[in-house]
Amino acid sequence: MPPFRIITVPDSTVFTKDDLKKKKPTIIFIFSPDCEHCQHATKELTSHIGLFKKAQIVMSSPIEFSYLKKFYEEYKIADHSNITMGRDPTYYFGTFYHVRGFPRIFVYDKKGDFIKGFEGSVPMETIADVL
Repeated sequence: MPPFRIITVPDSTVFTKDDLKKKKPTIIFIFSPDCEHCQHATKELTSHIGLFKKAQIVMSSPIEFSYLKKFYEEYKIADHSNITMGRDPTYYFGTFYHVRGFPRIFVYDKKGDFIKGFEGSVPMETIADVL
């Protein structure tokens, strides 16, 4: 798991790798609020959140905070306690993972070891199957 640092939506606190819960699988979801595929993936994620009840999800975007806050509210991210959304102001994840398009999803096991990465639209069941 890379040593990341994001600024959370909606409260602008700092969230880092060290803030992740220990011994829980982690999903890193890199997106842009204006990306139609990302919007669809977020709808799918929230409607299938039961598949990920044992995982923690970090939604990260380099886009301006005000756009992320609107997205956060529109997709009711606050309703899902296992999702942390934040802004990656230095685009650390994008550089680390060599992201060329959105969305990108990276899955880590409960030890923090990388399992698999997904690019573009992927069924949530496919992601849940690798947990």
